[in-house]
Amino acid sequence: MGVHVVPESFVEEQLRSVLSDMDVDVVKTGMLPSIGVVKVLCDSLRKFPVKALVVDPVMVSTSGDTLSAPSTLSGYRDQLFAMADIVTPNLKEASALLGGAPLKTVYDMRDAAKSIYNLGPRHVLVKGGDLSDSSDAIDIFFDGQTCHELRGSRVKTRNTHGTGCTMASCIAAELAKGSAMLQAVQEAKAFVESALHYSKDMAIGNGPQGPFDHLFRLKSPHYNVGATPRFNPDDLFLYAVTDSRMNKKWGRSITDAVQAAIEGGATIIQLREKEAETREFIESAKACLEICRSSRVPLLINDRVDVALACGADGVHVGQSDMPARTARELLGPGKIIGVSCKTPAQAEKAWADGADYIGCGGVFPTTTKEDNITVGMEGLKAVCLASKLPVVAIGGIGIANARSVMEIGVPNLKGIAIVSALFDRECVATETRKLRSVLMDACSRTNLSV
Repeated sequence: MGVHVVPESFVEEQLRSVLSDMDVDVVKTGMLPSIGVVKVLCDSLRKFPVKALVVDPVMVSTSGDTLSAPSTLSGYRDQLFAMADIVTPNLKEASALLGGAPLKTVYDMRDAAKSIYNLGPRHVLVKGGDLSDSSDAIDIFFDGQTCHELRGSRVKTRNTHGTGCTMASCIAAELAKGSAMLQAVQEAKAFVESALHYSKDMAIGNGPQGPFDHLFRLKSPHYNVGATPRFNPDDLFLYAVTDSRMNKKWGRSITDAVQAAIEGGATIIQLREKEAETREFIESAKACLEICRSSRVPLLINDRVDVALACGADGVHVGQSDMPARTARELLGPGKIIGVSCKTPAQAEKAWADGADYIGCGGVFPTTTKEDNITVGMEGLKAVCLASKLPVVAIGGIGIANARSVMEIGVPNLKGIAIVSALFDRECVATETRKLRSVLMDACSRTNLSV
């Protein structure tokens, strides 16, 4: 019903107070009432850089009220967008940013996302909740190369006040937790959809719009409407990588190996089968997928996007010489998990930019599973973790003797270890997996890491 503009000098003091005091990972903007405040924000972020900036160009509310002066548009376009990792306009805001052209179709939204991308941000999400002719809630996510059409259920309710702000805030929170950009957007969309559905019949106040319950999961932790399972960084905790030669050496099938690893406590499985024929590999992968599904353990395929598509796996892991993560994402779509092997901070940064969900860093120590594999050591692992915006799993020469020291390097985005020989070049895979899990659990309890 009213707006009181805080003086620019006081906004600057607020920003300095927080950004100089705390190690801020992500900043999300809301309503910026003037071009002066936009300048203050940009200057502050140059002094105190953050890992990601989420810009919600709040100019027109869901109810249709104009919230920012028209002159603020130039501040967004000329200053803020160039610093933004993602911009999240609704249809009316996207139209205003592009000179007033109406957006009436999904094709209009796609064109708008590309045009706004050309103004400088690294990613654009055009929110289509107000698209009148659509029975679905459609958002368009553009990363500079691919337009992803994200669909959800349209919830019939008057309780839609603040949906855009919630969406942007949830994206920022997911980025701060280490999610890749596309995954953060998907999580935010699923959260808003579930919150709207949970709150659809709530009656608070007499206005044309009501609020929705942001804290619904405190009452119903598993309430999730229409959302597909998504990547959880904690799944990297004990990452088991099968090896065809080791399975043959010990006379076990790939399905036996996967079953044993899961019984021992593996939290994610990667099939690395270099010798199997494609048809045989696909059939084995389908069998492994059934085992993993029954235990709710994600299954990834090493290198082979074709096999992942054919068997319906949860995703792929690719190396630096394999298919680029961006291409894999285009083929697999937004719902699959993509991991990338990285040895340097620069490779980690590219993996994030290309839409990967996590990185595998190594070899940390020398290993017999890859010839001429350059090791990065503990310091190299730590350097990659500190530079990465994604969760990290350490790989290469890790076993019971050194797993604890790896997990205790003191970086929060190191989520686990990937194991090959220490599990699968042993007589009893389940027993070795249990031993390693016990070591990791103890290491995490000592360092207060989440499991």
